[in-house]
Amino acid sequence: MRFQRRAAAIGLIAAGALLFSACGSDNNSGGSTPQAAGVTCGGKQALKASGSTAQANAITGFVNTFEQTCGGQTVNYTASGSGAGRNDFIGGQTDFAGSDAALKPDETAKAQQRCASTPLNLPMVFGPIAIAYNVAGVTDLALDGATLAKIFNGTVKTWNDPAIAALNPGKNLPAAPIVVNFRSDESGTTQNFQTYLNAASNNAYGKPSTQTFNGGTGAGAKGSQGVTDATKNTPNSIAYIEASFAQKAQLPTASIVNAGGGQPVALSTDAVAKAVDTVKVTGQGSDLSLDLSSLYKTTTPGAYPIALATYEIVCTKYADPQTGQAVKAFLQTALSPQAQGTLTQGGYVPVPDAFKQRLTGSVNAIS
Repeated sequence: MRFQRRAAAIGLIAAGALLFSACGSDNNSGGSTPQAAGVTCGGKQALKASGSTAQANAITGFVNTFEQTCGGQTVNYTASGSGAGRNDFIGGQTDFAGSDAALKPDETAKAQQRCASTPLNLPMVFGPIAIAYNVAGVTDLALDGATLAKIFNGTVKTWNDPAIAALNPGKNLPAAPIVVNFRSDESGTTQNFQTYLNAASNNAYGKPSTQTFNGGTGAGAKGSQGVTDATKNTPNSIAYIEASFAQKAQLPTASIVNAGGGQPVALSTDAVAKAVDTVKVTGQGSDLSLDLSSLYKTTTPGAYPIALATYEIVCTKYADPQTGQAVKAFLQTALSPQAQGTLTQGGYVPVPDAFKQRLTGSVNAIS
């Protein structure tokens, strides 16, 4: 299936906010009475989750909405990285995981044992991967897939390399060496970015697209915040980070020439949404794993081609019904107009409307 994007109407978001606000005052979080349209509060008071740092800012908005909607209930989320999140979930240390990559086959088998039911990959957050940089005097940088691949595998070594200069005519690029910053921890962001590099460069990157950075150059830092801080504090550096971290740090981000050529595309919610429209579901039944290859290779004019989907990894049926009820209520709230309305201010893309119905069905099946 292909996603069809439709911008959420301001009036709908405002109406949703009023609805949730009105229901919050008399909410009984311990019951199972519907508290707002599409949300059934109740179950465990405090859920525990961990994982993706890329979605950390989105989760903050979701949790705030959950607390307003289901008074007395909350989620304690630790942004520890996708790999750590999946391991915590499989080990039964958390109620759900956030991951920028779906469960691998061996992890699915382990999660099946932990859940005693089918584990689900539910893409709840879509966000761009920003190419952030710190080069004095350069505030408008254009790059493409092939050049990025050569920067991140160490082939292009200086900022005034002819490949970069050709994309930036008339700009004063220094002869300084390029300092690559990358995620030192196991990261779905790293996997998505390396997959993009191989897809958009006709394999000029030439490195495996795993959750470990394989470029063979640069310096590692832990988590999105660690890479952000390293880039902000290191002159002539470049990094791949989730967009909201670049925005908060006030780091400039590169415009990207997509596979269709033409003009470089600046990072924006609308530009990412154009690329997200092409994503396909590969999961079966209630599992909604995605194939992002069409996004990385998009030729749509004005589409920004580097983005990821963050999955909430959950059990279809929890051994503890109170946990299942609370997980369902949290994800129902995350799909609400109010929660979705918090995403764009952080640089994320709301769940496409045509996909939301299928995602809602999967969330409602959790018990």
